[in-house]
Formats: sequence, C-alpha cells, structure tokens
Amino acid sequence: MKIFFDLFPVGLFFLAYQWGGIYWATGSAIAASTLQIITLLLLRRHVDATAWIGFVVIALFGGLTLWTHLHPVAGVDATLFIRWKPTVLYWIFAAILALGPLLFQRNPMKSLLSQQLPLPDHIWTRLNLTWSLFFVALGALNLYVAFTFSEAIWVKFKLFGLMALMLVFIIGQGIYLSRFIEDRS
Repeated sequence: MKIFFDLFPVGLFFLAYQWGGIYWATGSAIAASTLQIITLLLLRRHVDATAWIGFVVIALFGGLTLWTHLHPVAGVDATLFIRWKPTVLYWIFAAILALGPLLFQRNPMKSLLSQQLPLPDHIWTRLNLTWSLFFVALGALNLYVAFTFSEAIWVKFKLFGLMALMLVFIIGQGIYLSRFIEDRS
C-alpha cells in the first residue's frame, strides 16, 4: 500500500498532464505531495526524510515552474524547473548515500534496512555505493530525456521509464543480495 501512496504524486502528474498539460500536472503534483504530508501528520504517522525531501523539491521546483509560467523571465523556459526536479531529487539521494558514511560515520542503507536484512558490513558498503551511483545515473538519464526528447515523451519516461528502471534495479539487487541472506526456516 505504501508504494501506491508514494507514487500518488507521480501518477497524478501523468494523468493531469494528459488532461491539461505541464502546468496542470505540476500543480497537481504539488497538491498531491502536500496532501500526502498533511495526511500523514493528521494520522500522526511518521513522515520519513524521503517524503520531506520529495515534498520540498516538488514545492520548490514545481513552484518555480508555475511562477515563471505566470511571470515570464526573458530567456527562461518555465518548464526548465520541473524537468530538472527528478534529477535534483535523485542527486540529493545519491549525495546522502555517498556522504553519509563520510560525514556521519553511518551507512544510510544499513541504517534503513539492517533490521530486515542481516548483511556483512562490506556488503552494506557495496549496496550503499551501488544505490548512490544508480541515483546519479537516473538523474543524468532524466536530464538526457528531458532535454533531448519532446515534453510528452519525457512525461511518459518520467512515470514509466524511471519506474521500470527502478524495478529492474531492485530485482537485480534482490538477486545479488539473496546469496548473503541466511535461510531462517
């Protein structure tokens, strides 16, 4: 259920784009992300750091998109900001993963998942680095598609392409990690 909750803004962005274009999609994603945070707070549920980061990035970059659409700036395409948004989000995650061990002497992946996954420390280090590099690559790929292809193709890629890549990566990680997980039956 959490995955559907987490994907709500992206899905709504896609649907709103089909209905009303990039600015409706941007406003819908901001509203959906805001609604997510408010819902979690009203239900007195923990709002994790990734949700807060996602909210701040969509509010900032989506807000800049809408602002520059309503108040044009010479030489600036208003959609520039929303096209950069996934890249910024992925690169923030990559930086957190890469810098966590250096700045805080903690492996972020191990901190998040060690209760569910007992792994040797060297595997946690490898997993953390792999995810960091994956997020860097996703950010770069988003920029390539966003600024090489049409807006409509980018919107489809944002929902279906990035999600498919994430799913394939997670499956690959699962296969790799399965050899380090003890059979507890």
